[in-house]
Amino acid sequence: MEPDLFTAAAEERQEKDPAASPLAVRMRPRTLDEVVGQQHLLKPGSPLRRLVGEGAGGPAGPSSVILWGPPGTGKTTLAYVVSKATNKRFVELSAITAGVKEVRTVIDGARRASGGYGQETVLFLDEIHRFSKAQQDSLLPAVENRWVTLIAATTENPYFSVISPLLSRSLLLTLEPLTDEDIRGLLRRALTDERGLKSAVTLPEDTEDHLLRIAGGDARRALTALEAAAGAALDKGESEIALTTLEETVDRAAVKYDRDGDQHYDVASALIKSIRGSDVDAALHYLARMIEAGEDPRFIARRLMISASEDIGLADPHALPIAVAAAQAVAMIGFPEAALTLSHATIALALAPKSNSATTAIGAALEDVRKGLAGPVPPHLRDSHYKGATKLGHGQGYVYPHDLPEGIAAQQYAPDALKNREYYTPTRHGAEARYADAVEWTRRHLGRKRS
Repeated sequence: MEPDLFTAAAEERQEKDPAASPLAVRMRPRTLDEVVGQQHLLKPGSPLRRLVGEGAGGPAGPSSVILWGPPGTGKTTLAYVVSKATNKRFVELSAITAGVKEVRTVIDGARRASGGYGQETVLFLDEIHRFSKAQQDSLLPAVENRWVTLIAATTENPYFSVISPLLSRSLLLTLEPLTDEDIRGLLRRALTDERGLKSAVTLPEDTEDHLLRIAGGDARRALTALEAAAGAALDKGESEIALTTLEETVDRAAVKYDRDGDQHYDVASALIKSIRGSDVDAALHYLARMIEAGEDPRFIARRLMISASEDIGLADPHALPIAVAAAQAVAMIGFPEAALTLSHATIALALAPKSNSATTAIGAALEDVRKGLAGPVPPHLRDSHYKGATKLGHGQGYVYPHDLPEGIAAQQYAPDALKNREYYTPTRHGAEARYADAVEWTRRHLGRKRS
């Protein structure tokens, strides 16, 4: 949509009085070179560079792109940079408020601009995943015929939320979460830049660290919190943003937690031991501390997967699939929503029946192997598929279990040195009771003698 009278007046006011705009808006990069992070998308010759007119040009025009990434990673910022750097007509729509009618109006305007003035149109469509299939279909002719060059932004997986024909006509660019160093550089620039706080306040290291935890990789959140804290400090007549001022401003205490030190390992250990001890409330407390301190959600998910096998095992065979599904979900959605998934998995694991039989079984087996208790594979179990194996006696005497009524053959499977060794000692907790019955029955039918 073309800017109306009120939009134009608002933009003029912001130019005359920059402080009227939020700090996050004022600190938006003006060029691609000022963009923080996402350097994998900003190399020479990249689609974004070509969209702003960099490159040799020629018969291959710029491609439509879909920007996919977590909130605060720069999707809107990249579109803003394109709008300022390109000499093309730039139109912005939000899928939250726009519909097919608005899309068609933009497309009609783009065709007129192209036919009447030879001017190309770039359409930025935010939150494209909110568009229905029919609404996304309305974009296809314009993208296919390049009446518009589309920049679409989404926080949802495009393979599930964007129709295949539109995906095939666009380049999918994946934005990565911003690192702490990315956010740190942005904060320090905002403190001194003329568009930002103009060195009116300073940011001590402990306050900066808390700001990074609050941000959680979201640049917009970091700058919003910085602006609020700076305003509170200046109201107090202070030139330094104290940690207590930031805590009061954002209403979040600074959790004592060092992601690279003892707290990192102590709290993670407490989480796992609380799950092992079936104290769901304590487990949730330690999970909350890790989340609030900005712990990497993938680290938490990995610990939960380990716990599912180490402490629960076959007492609840569903525990590991739940933990693995949580890890996959966390990798796709990130914080803050990942907190719900981690809570889901933590509760399920804490309340599950417990068994460490899988842990002790593989531990005992590894110990024997390390002691040298291995020995040759029994001849009847050796590979007999290659030429000459029969002459060596490989496979001779092997009984195929599926040929027997009960499906189990009483023959030796372990090496001689381990003939009657038993590693797996099942509990009768939860679902493992079934495995305890099964192992007792199979060992009896295998003719095992106790070692």
